[in-house]
Amino acid sequence: QVQLVESGGGLVQAGGSLRLSCTASGSIFRNNNMAWYRQAPGKQRELVAVSGIIRTYADSVKGRFTISRDNPKNTVYLQMNSLKPEDTAVYYCNKYRAGTDDYWGQGTQVTVSP
Repeated sequence: QVQLVESGGGLVQAGGSLRLSCTASGSIFRNNNMAWYRQAPGKQRELVAVSGIIRTYADSVKGRFTISRDNPKNTVYLQMNSLKPEDTAVYYCNKYRAGTDDYWGQGTQVTVSP
């Protein structure tokens, strides 16, 4: 059974930091590159960061966000620094290239005030 549990979101002022965590079931974590996505109100879900042999990031977060994973804990993290109001969204983790037919967790809300 797939499980994805995101946490760590909250309300922060612009320029602040948050660290998101996602604990995934063993099967999805072991067999895939993991990624963080986000969905802002009225917008489509977008890929933010991928944890693979080479970490990749959306242009909008490069230099500010860092993805990492702790394999023994089946956990992937997203360290977010220098947050901007446009980073406000619900953040989700999942395998890289997860689609609408895949299981998605509840996500964690990140709100950045000006």
